[in-house]
Amino acid sequence: MKKIVYRSLWGWTILMMVNIKSYSQNDLDGIMMGKNLYCLGGMVAHSQWKEYWEGTNLRINENLGNVRTTMVGPMGSLGITKNLNILFALPYVQTKATAGQLKGFRGMQDLNLWAKYRLIKRKKSNQGLSIFAIGGVSTPTQNYVKDYLPLSIGLGSTNLIIRGMIDYQFKGLFATASSSFIHRSNIEIDRHVYYTDRMIYSNRVQMPNVIQNNYRMGFRNKEVVLEMVVDQWITQGGFDITKNNMPFPSNRMNQTRVGFNGKYEPQKWKGLSLTAAFYQTREGRNVGKSTAFQAGLFYILNVNKSKKN
Repeated sequence: MKKIVYRSLWGWTILMMVNIKSYSQNDLDGIMMGKNLYCLGGMVAHSQWKEYWEGTNLRINENLGNVRTTMVGPMGSLGITKNLNILFALPYVQTKATAGQLKGFRGMQDLNLWAKYRLIKRKKSNQGLSIFAIGGVSTPTQNYVKDYLPLSIGLGSTNLIIRGMIDYQFKGLFATASSSFIHRSNIEIDRHVYYTDRMIYSNRVQMPNVIQNNYRMGFRNKEVVLEMVVDQWITQGGFDITKNNMPFPSNRMNQTRVGFNGKYEPQKWKGLSLTAAFYQTREGRNVGKSTAFQAGLFYILNVNKSKKN
């Protein structure tokens, strides 16, 4: 009886882990660090869900209760030139279910590195237009368990990201749009037979690639940033969770999230940034209907000692 119950405990949070961003300056916004400026800080994020989509069917399973994911970790960016930034993030993740017998995991997840290059910058009067090319890679920092959803801390694939982004600003108002292609490597799991839409006798899992679209608009100046965000994650392949069955790393996992980001740089303390954000999943397929909160604290340093901060 217990085995049947446990196999029906599904939906998950890994997409939220992938997409949580602090707003100081990141790979999805139109902000650049100046040359020789280094922004370093930390963020904490918490997401949870009770409802989840089993395929396209939104359901609840009382044996899970609330599935909670907490992340903490350092993030930073370095201005190599005024048009080239290098960014990194290394989250520590903990998962937990409030009901049932499934035990969560904790540990370092994936190291994330990006190169953000501004190809074009046009500024005229109160208007500005910038176009960016962004490349990134993420890879696991340890051999964590991947085939234990929804409580795995990650999927275990090495991802290569290519992104194009455009940012337009008129006075204090702005709009930013980007689209990314994410190539995911195959992974290995701790069993040699598994079923997707057919029986497979191997411990290697072919991971579908992903398209990510991100749209944001709002207000920004030197002291404050307020923005609304729509983020779409579209898996290019995969299969649905079958009824009352467990999810699998190569499932089709689609979602649309909406949220708000905010940043405050007090003029009294130059270089200090306080950030906060709220996100909620509005549509999905084989994912949890999650709500997430996050906050961050960052400080900008000038690594060129011959110049003032």
